Amino acid sequence: MNKKGIALLITLLFIMAITVSIGVGLKYVNDASAEVENENFLFQSRVVTDDIINLLKNSQEMEALAKDDSVEGLFVFVSQSGFIPFEIADLKVSIEISSARAKFNPNTLFDGNNTIELEKVDALKEYMSRQRINHTYVDILLDNMSPESTSYNSSIFDENPYLFREYIASDAHLEDINDFYTQTYYDNNLKNIDFEKLFYISSDRNTKIDLNYATPEVWEMILGVDKQRAEHLSLGGGSYVDLASVDLDEEEIKSLSRFNVSYFEPSLDIRVHISKDDKSADIRFEYDIKNKKGLNFSYAI
Repeated sequence: MNKKGIALLITLLFIMAITVSIGVGLKYVNDASAEVENENFLFQSRVVTDDIINLLKNSQEMEALAKDDSVEGLFVFVSQSGFIPFEIADLKVSIEISSARAKFNPNTLFDGNNTIELEKVDALKEYMSRQRINHTYVDILLDNMSPESTSYNSSIFDENPYLFREYIASDAHLEDINDFYTQTYYDNNLKNIDFEKLFYISSDRNTKIDLNYATPEVWEMILGVDKQRAEHLSLGGGSYVDLASVDLDEEEIKSLSRFNVSYFEPSLDIRVHISKDDKSADIRFEYDIKNKKGLNFSYAI
């Protein structure tokens, strides 16, 4: 059996395992929910999340992906197991799995020593300029990653004195920044950018972009290319094993060198949606396959 066939088998076995395991767990959660309806929903959500994490940690399929170090194997797994739904009585659960390294982490505009990465900043400003957004938007982003600064580029903290300023902490934090820019500069062009496809928020300033999953928006930003070229490069995902396999011209290679990129980053972006009657919960976290670790959790109930 070739590598692709093995990877597909791993994917199918994982989906079967998660269906059985989570299904059993949800049965007990659902039985208990009749006793304490509203108060227990948060507990139900936590139980489901814990079951998913434990399954990921103990899954032989995950173990195989970690040991294989295969670009193709990981790509097949992510492609085939992107959406897994469950329904146990009146409790509905869906799990979305994607790469956690498909997008650009804006916090990497500073390195681990809190030194600004000027080439990345210039690339992002160029991208924003092409979207008709003033370069000061990027300066505002930088303000929110500069805890030791005594001189800010904007008045964002005058209007929001308690806004976190060590790094961009969440999607909600980014929304606050975007709202400030829009209201201050009377500029609605930010609405034309799909930040969900451009940015991935993490406090880790050493994250890389896995080119096998990079979205068209990310390709357009890091290379300065047009949408058609970006779409073409995105469609090639799953086949990139080194720089030569990406087939870039000299100018594009030079642009790419400004960023930390990789061809194999076994980190998953896990999203869990749980609903029952008029209640719902959205849990999102990153799962490191190599280290069997969940991190960067966010909850919305």
